[in-house]
Amino acid sequence: MNILLAMIPAFLWGTTYAVTKYATPEWPPILLGAIRALPAGLLLLLFKPSWPTAKQWPGIFLIGAINIALFFSFIFVMAINLPAAIAGVGMVSVPVVALLYAWLVKRQQPALVQGFCALALVVLAWRLFDPQHVALNVLGVVALIGALLTIVIGSTLVKKITAKVHWWTVLTWQLIIGGSLLAIAAMVQAFYFAPQQYQFLTASINTTQWLALFWLVVPNTALAYILYVWLLGRMSVVEFTFGTIANPIAGILCAGILINEQYANWQYAIMLLMIVFSVLPQGLDLIKRRMMIQKARN
Repeated sequence: MNILLAMIPAFLWGTTYAVTKYATPEWPPILLGAIRALPAGLLLLLFKPSWPTAKQWPGIFLIGAINIALFFSFIFVMAINLPAAIAGVGMVSVPVVALLYAWLVKRQQPALVQGFCALALVVLAWRLFDPQHVALNVLGVVALIGALLTIVIGSTLVKKITAKVHWWTVLTWQLIIGGSLLAIAAMVQAFYFAPQQYQFLTASINTTQWLALFWLVVPNTALAYILYVWLLGRMSVVEFTFGTIANPIAGILCAGILINEQYANWQYAIMLLMIVFSVLPQGLDLIKRRMMIQKARN
């Protein structure tokens, strides 16, 4: 049951790329990140007020800068510059980056299954991202790599800091701090560097865009992050990771429904294989654990 619940935030996050490309493709990524993060954090603060202690501020500020400000910037650069389905599927490459990070930084040797699946993901991504078949923007690809690195580094920091700080405080204030940093960056960009990118603000925002912004702030961020952190306290990381298969699936479905992105059958097959290999190690680990539990009970 928990794995099914874990699919909900993953599915909601997977809609980000297509919704952005459908409703706000010309909006600056920094502004979109600020709009997504800051109101969501303020909603959480209003729902359950919390305040970090003086000693907790540096760690939470660091998480807000990396986990929200940087990550949301990368996400919206991807959403605007990459095909929505490709962006969603590309994010399943997190295990590859996580393994490389653990290997190079922490000197942790990957298991055989993990190494095999990571290699398979690299080969499949190389095939799927072949410029001969998919039009890719270099900036979008760089943002994808940045987002993957940010997830791994940010998750490590969150795990360390939430051991000392209540998860609701971390969740609320990382959104507020990250959103505030992005809002400041957006204002600097609007006044000094690229005012032409913000000229649309002088025109009226249409109904579709209002609905898209509501989706990004409330279900996609506030609700999804609450459910994400709540579930992590009630299930293993392995189980939650297995639920993330809903993320690329949402990306593919929304890309087809909202912006009519279509691919050849072999490309959909590669996307499916990437999803499978991204969760295979966790799935095998989950099965092994449950078999051990069942054996212990007998």
